[in-house]
Amino acid sequence: MSKAFVREPEGDEANPGDAGAVESHPANPQGRNYISPAGYARLRAELKSLVEAERPRVVQAVAWAASNGDRSENGDYLYGKKRLREIDRRVRFLIKRLEAAEIVRSAGRASDQVYFGATVTVAGADGERTVTIAGVDEVNPAKGRISWVSPMARALLKAREGERVVLRTPVAAETLEILRVRYLAID
Repeated sequence: MSKAFVREPEGDEANPGDAGAVESHPANPQGRNYISPAGYARLRAELKSLVEAERPRVVQAVAWAASNGDRSENGDYLYGKKRLREIDRRVRFLIKRLEAAEIVRSAGRASDQVYFGATVTVAGADGERTVTIAGVDEVNPAKGRISWVSPMARALLKAREGERVVLRTPVAAETLEILRVRYLAID
């Protein structure tokens, strides 16, 4: 069989101790899912909506479509079954994310050091910008929310107001000065 289809370790890459190793997902290091109370509530509300409202509605539509006869050419039936699979996949995902969630209450913290939940104003080569370090499920670039595992957040974490940090990107390294650290509620 061609090596294009099977990736086998060669030479120095061979390590029998890694045979059963499972890598953690980069967006979820060590299985942690830090999240704000509002983000957790948002995920629970989505799960509840899917399970209690949308899924029963789609099941009812599929049952109606199935009663119409020939299922092989029944668009309502085929679409409904596809939508049920999508809903079930999302429900499983949300359940896993909520089980792994570690709620971090940081609003009102009095600290000049950057931790999860901090709203940080930095000055760099392209001017000032304000970002909030949030959970992986709460990222929203339009609102300035970045993930706690993003390169920028990793550069900022544990630094203090007034310090300079180096943000390494694929293009270049940028020096950022931390102007202000606040802990506001993440909505």
